[in-house]
Amino acid sequence: MLLPGRHPLRAAKALASLDRLSGGRLLLTVVPGLPVPPEREAVGSRAPGRAIDELLPLLRRLWSGEEVTWSGDGVTLRGVRLAPVPLQDPLEVWLGGTGRAALERCGRLGDGWLPAQCTPEQAAAGREVVEAAAAAAGRTISEEHFGVSIGYAAVALSRSQREALTARARGADPAEVVPVGPDALRERLERFVAVGFSKFVLRPLQSPGDWTAELERLRQTVGDLQT
Repeated sequence: MLLPGRHPLRAAKALASLDRLSGGRLLLTVVPGLPVPPEREAVGSRAPGRAIDELLPLLRRLWSGEEVTWSGDGVTLRGVRLAPVPLQDPLEVWLGGTGRAALERCGRLGDGWLPAQCTPEQAAAGREVVEAAAAAAGRTISEEHFGVSIGYAAVALSRSQREALTARARGADPAEVVPVGPDALRERLERFVAVGFSKFVLRPLQSPGDWTAELERLRQTVGDLQT
């Protein structure tokens, strides 16, 4: 997430450096954040959505190597030119969020959409909003740039885990968005693929005792779905 209080030049430099250090493999995802106290306290009073609207175009200008003069949110840049710029040209920025404003923002500004804690049906409906907003802005988003971040569990979630997920997902039923066990995870991925999603971030909600073994289990469970 881009924190509204963060200096945009520092953010641009840090991300450009990460892209170079990774050999041009950085994939940046920006989300407006969750309505929970720790995140809201970190962000401050400024609306995250409006901050993204303002800062993302500025970051793109800096990453292009353009000489930038800009003022906003207590920060002034005068004739600034970023160097080195990212290896990727352009450095893609995917947006998250499932609210109407977030979906339309993705269509206007994003290079891809990566929601979380949603069903395949909700994702398919959200994609329609993203693509309509992109068309209205005179742009398109590649059909390969729609993905989902999926939190999965090896065993049934505890009551505290279910309550925490419900709070973070604004009342969504964890049973509808968290696959439990390898068969459920595979079935969920297949449903997302069927509605046009092709990129996935898989996140175990219960910390694995052995990450190497966990990655091997994932390979065996869903690896053959790669195309």
